[in-house]
Amino acid sequence: MSTAPTAVIQSMYAAFGRGDVEGLLGLCHDDVDWSMLGSIDLPYIGRFQGKAELLRWFGLVAEFDDIQAFEPREFFAGADHVTVLGWERTRAKPGKAVFETPWVHLFTLRDGKVARFVGMYDTAAVEVARRQG
Repeated sequence: MSTAPTAVIQSMYAAFGRGDVEGLLGLCHDDVDWSMLGSIDLPYIGRFQGKAELLRWFGLVAEFDDIQAFEPREFFAGADHVTVLGWERTRAKPGKAVFETPWVHLFTLRDGKVARFVGMYDTAAVEVARRQG
């Protein structure tokens, strides 16, 4: 596997798409710093540090969101970082309301593995879907 920043991140998204959380964790440093930013109170909004916390983060996402479409669309890479613009369609749990949102993911790599992640998306769309559900 290539350790070029974009290749590492594309491998992460491929693992996510397969539901291979262990494979995804293998692409992260043990002390990974993972943050999801948002303006509403959801259990997966916040900062999660280390692989155990990252595993918990993925569990929280699965508990509260049924991701129906997830598309990384544009990759912008530097020597040790990758910014990804994407889009998703998700059903808010519990309930049935669906929201769509663009998102931005920022990755910092160290020695070919993810050391830091910051994610952002339209949490107002999530809030509307949760009220409808």
